[in-house]
Amino acid sequence: MQIIQDLRQKAKSNLKTIVLPEPEDKRVMEAAKIIETDGIAKVLLLTKDKLDPEDKKRYAEEFYQMRQAKGMDIDTARRILEEPLYYAAMLTREGKVDGFVAGASHTTPDVARAAIQCLELDSRINIASSAFIMAVPDCIYGEGGTFVFADCGIIPEPNPRQLACITLTAAELTRKVLNIEPRVALLSYSTHNSAKGKSVDKIKETLVILKDMTPDLLVDGELQVDAAIVPEVAQIKYPESVLKGKANVLIFPDLEAGNISYKLVQRLSHARALGPLLLGLNKPCSDLSRGCSVEDIVDCVAVTAIRAQ
Repeated sequence: MQIIQDLRQKAKSNLKTIVLPEPEDKRVMEAAKIIETDGIAKVLLLTKDKLDPEDKKRYAEEFYQMRQAKGMDIDTARRILEEPLYYAAMLTREGKVDGFVAGASHTTPDVARAAIQCLELDSRINIASSAFIMAVPDCIYGEGGTFVFADCGIIPEPNPRQLACITLTAAELTRKVLNIEPRVALLSYSTHNSAKGKSVDKIKETLVILKDMTPDLLVDGELQVDAAIVPEVAQIKYPESVLKGKANVLIFPDLEAGNISYKLVQRLSHARALGPLLLGLNKPCSDLSRGCSVEDIVDCVAVTAIRAQ
């Protein structure tokens, strides 16, 4: 797919160092070889024997200081920093590397916890969320078949303020990584008052918050997905919409809808799903599905490198 080649080429233009803390996974090892050979990024494969004893000690003390108010004790901090996942996150925090990618052999909660606790939240946003870049073959919708889906991995039931922040970070990702102007649809089972319910009210409130936070963002809701991405349907259901059925960023009302939707699109249309890309943190990082392919790892590294540029 052209979008995948474009992302890899963009990563090559300004090489960044990405740490992979799961080198025991054969897919990670194979991906690292491709990344290095193709010049997509510099890769640090982090095995336990590569954890510097002095850095471990220093990181444990820093981690303890960061988490002490949450009940962390120094012995627990030292034990946690024996793990490459947390060591990788602290390397990223310190700036010794530009980002980390993990999840081939860790769950999303494990990766997200390490990222949030070590990298900490962007004070502008104050929540962590996630997004997928979806590249759908032979698709005329979105941006030539390219979409950003959010949130598909972190927040189970976002409130309107959280949903607005998810929207902002997904839009920023769209601009920075894909070089396209985001056209954002807040998805629902209702299109412009066609139905009622708490979920619909949440979307309406989210739109009000977004208009106040970022009045220049091209966003609309509440929209059913066909009214969001199919111009002909938009013309019938809601012709006044600013999106005109041309959304390329889809914001889901909750995690259940987002997670189900990305997996359905990925499997039924043979789409490439890059992510989950963790958003709202001070440094870039990416989770991986434990069912990821070698190519998925390569592409998540490329996107993480671009975000660090």
